[in-house]
Amino acid sequence: MEPAPGPQEKYQLITRNLQEVLGEDKLMAILKERELKIYWGTATTGKPHVAYFVPMSKIADFLKAGCEVTILFADLHAYLDNMKAPWELLELRTRYYEHVIKAMLESIGVPLEKLRFVRGTDYQLSKEYTLDVYRLSSVVTQHDAKKAGAEVVKQVEHPLLSGLLYPGLQALDEEYLKVDAQFGGVDQRKIFTFAEKYLPSLGYAKRIHLMNPMVPGLTGSKMSSSEEDSKIDLLDRKEDVKKKLKKAFCEPGNVENNGVLSFIKHVLFPLKSEFVVLREEKWGGNKTYTAYEALEKDFAEQVVHPGDLKNSVEVALNKLLDPIREKFNCPELKQLSSAAYPTPSKAKPGEKGTKNSEPEDVVPSRLDIRVGKVISVEKHPDADSLYVEKIDVGEAEPRTVVSGLVHFVPKEQLQDRLVVLLCNLKPQKMRGVESQGMVLCASSVGEPRQVEPLEPPAGCCAGERVYVEGYEGGEPDEELKPKKKVFEKLQADFHISEDCVAQWKQRNFLTKLGTVSCKSLKGGSIS
Repeated sequence: MEPAPGPQEKYQLITRNLQEVLGEDKLMAILKERELKIYWGTATTGKPHVAYFVPMSKIADFLKAGCEVTILFADLHAYLDNMKAPWELLELRTRYYEHVIKAMLESIGVPLEKLRFVRGTDYQLSKEYTLDVYRLSSVVTQHDAKKAGAEVVKQVEHPLLSGLLYPGLQALDEEYLKVDAQFGGVDQRKIFTFAEKYLPSLGYAKRIHLMNPMVPGLTGSKMSSSEEDSKIDLLDRKEDVKKKLKKAFCEPGNVENNGVLSFIKHVLFPLKSEFVVLREEKWGGNKTYTAYEALEKDFAEQVVHPGDLKNSVEVALNKLLDPIREKFNCPELKQLSSAAYPTPSKAKPGEKGTKNSEPEDVVPSRLDIRVGKVISVEKHPDADSLYVEKIDVGEAEPRTVVSGLVHFVPKEQLQDRLVVLLCNLKPQKMRGVESQGMVLCASSVGEPRQVEPLEPPAGCCAGERVYVEGYEGGEPDEELKPKKKVFEKLQADFHISEDCVAQWKQRNFLTKLGTVSCKSLKGGSIS
């Protein structure tokens, strides 16, 4: 039997792979006296995906360090956050989360009997808690409440009062769950500092806060329930896992914003203390890494190929997902899954709509717009005005794109350039060459016509999502149906501002690094 870890060993286990700890001295002082009491909360909104293995892996660390761990299913928070979980689905989604989170913990070998599971509505509707919400609302400013929720609560043009209550409830949870510390992602930092500021004003102690880094999704941005291509669902079939990993952003030698490497670092390594890269003998055979830094170094030096890395993650990930798939293969849980996350009603072919069907929303989030890097540019063999480009959009292979830019942009100005590419148009042949996307460009209004490709912010990576301000959360269509003319309807409101920023209805085109712009065509159109 292994000896119990001492305070320093416990501290190392609790803090490894974290991005930040607020209250390190207090943490060490508690560990010298007794076990740490800590909680992790999850709002029961969209379906949990594989990124949830990151906090699960840390919960395993906390238990190894002897911590008393509480998992909060924050059902009331899910409703308050812009009604991400409708009231009538709240109970069903909470039950779904309970089953799936427990299945995840079991798949990584965490003993459930050592954990305490709590629902928010078990205590958040009590007289005492409600009074504390009112007490808190009498001292918190609107500015501080809005600022605290900026990274977590869905931001909309006309915010609801419920979103301002959200940070206060999360702060009070620390007191009502009787814990020493709260654990979450670094996107929760503003809520954590809000809690540290305001809990003492009610006579409650300031808690310790432990923060995980935000793990990039498969597209290179934050892994999100609302971005279908950025996540792998816990119940995805093996063929879907393969397909999504194949499309994952994993540029040779690039270790920045690499979701595949991040998953290895934050999930697979902590669980097994090693990772095996599976390779054919002619490429050197399998190689076992016992330190993540060595794997990252070999990838950066291109000793490890992205294809081998993805294949190896696919095998390891399916081993984690198999017991979850098996558990959810029973009729009871299949029914729960479909009831908690019902498919939106659709009118039958030929019908203009029924009482249950809603008009189709034509919103910018339906467009799959990404940053692309032009790998090669050649003149079209059969058309003097067309280029044929190979453009990297973070997928396994670059896309072939045909653009009518010969008379506007010299070939050498396109080579190795970052562009903005619409990726979910139906592929179509242009003079015999199939084009798999459209390079979005600014165009002057008057004559002579001038055209400039839209420019993403400096530092963007191929494959990063481009979105319209206020429409970050929606899922793009897999393929835009030409008859529905979704792009054409949206394009009618595309324009270039007086600051040369690309916009839709006065809302900026953005990446996580800033605005998308053009060089000089103020007031122009976008096509």
